[in-house]
Amino acid sequence: MPTKTPRNKTLSLTAKEASVLALRSVRLQTKSLLDDVSDRVIWQDAMKALDLLPDKCVDLMIVDPPYNLTKNFSTSIFKEMNADDYSKWLDKWLKKTCRILKDNASVYICADWKTSIVIPYVATKYFILQNRISWEREKGRGAKNNWKNCLEDIWFFTKGKDYTFNLNKVKILRPVLAPYRDDNKQPKDWFEKDDQKFRLTHPSNIWTDISVPFWSMSENTVHPTQKPEKLIAKLVLASSNENDVVFDPFLGSGTTAVVAKKLNRHFIGIEKEKEYAALAIKRLDMADDNPQIQGFENGVFKPRNM
Repeated sequence: MPTKTPRNKTLSLTAKEASVLALRSVRLQTKSLLDDVSDRVIWQDAMKALDLLPDKCVDLMIVDPPYNLTKNFSTSIFKEMNADDYSKWLDKWLKKTCRILKDNASVYICADWKTSIVIPYVATKYFILQNRISWEREKGRGAKNNWKNCLEDIWFFTKGKDYTFNLNKVKILRPVLAPYRDDNKQPKDWFEKDDQKFRLTHPSNIWTDISVPFWSMSENTVHPTQKPEKLIAKLVLASSNENDVVFDPFLGSGTTAVVAKKLNRHFIGIEKEKEYAALAIKRLDMADDNPQIQGFENGVFKPRNM
């Protein structure tokens, strides 16, 4: 393993570490009970594992599937398809999730601009479309003959008309430019802290306060498409309550599970790559000692998570 600079906090594992950690994962052979899979990483292909999970056990599903791009994921390669074939691939696993979701469950599906074209077409066969969140993904290189691609989407669906949405858990802390006062000279919808004036505002579906994990951030891993903990925390806080079950069928390096644990939720995660399943277990261990989420302090989201 190459020597890292002192400021490089990227989490990686040796082959031996990955093998030891992967032994703590679950591999399903028969239909499971909730106790069998709750707070566990399932090291298995999602297409098989989805059929073996309990009925109606999930309150919130967060999915970051492979985008329709050719990409290396540890020992496997996801290859770009035409739009019709990618739609069929999405449909193949997404319809399997309906059985395991509670009637009031919420679903978030991550996408890049190309994938966004087909996700609502497929998912609205099974779920009610509520919104589309667009967030600024500032990391990445520019292109010589195109606009730099720094926008991603998260499609918000619900299984039914009744669902959880905790607005007050995801309000944004913003500086006050015009600090109005009421007739009694008291602050009107703002407060003062450290000689600065702030208010908590309603979050919109455009997010510009996210920093993608990079090498000097302790949450960073070697996974090529890792999502920030702060990003997932917004979804978890808005659309679940403590002790609910949060599910991710493409767990990657474990961000959804780690955030769920830090926010006192249960989790179920499926990941077919041994390296990433092991990374997820390692990060879950680390969450016991450090439950902090960068950019989220004292119940409030900061303007940036740097």
